[in-house]
Amino acid sequence: MFLRLAHQHRQFVQDLVMNLQALAIVLERRGYPASCYTCGDQMNSASFMVSLGDNHLIRFLVSDYGITWTEMRDDRELMKLEGAEAISQLQELANIVKQSAPPAIAANKALAKKF
Repeated sequence: MFLRLAHQHRQFVQDLVMNLQALAIVLERRGYPASCYTCGDQMNSASFMVSLGDNHLIRFLVSDYGITWTEMRDDRELMKLEGAEAISQLQELANIVKQSAPPAIAANKALAKKF
């Protein structure tokens, strides 16, 4: 039973790391400075960061040791969550990204209204 749980946990962490990498790519394409660094090729840990502007920074860390979400503004920690709460907050960020139009599309719509 414990070996099965260990394997499931490793798979979960790998899935989470792959999703963080994809989210970083989408955020970069939308104009937000974002990065996702992994250690090694086994994808068993990652450091994800995104700047939302006005010195507002999100850092999400995942490894076999745990999962944390840290939100900072002006170099001060506003919120730190761990485990399931951290993942829920990450989902909120992903939902916001899904709902918002990319800056290029928004800019094109604004130009279209002028003409």
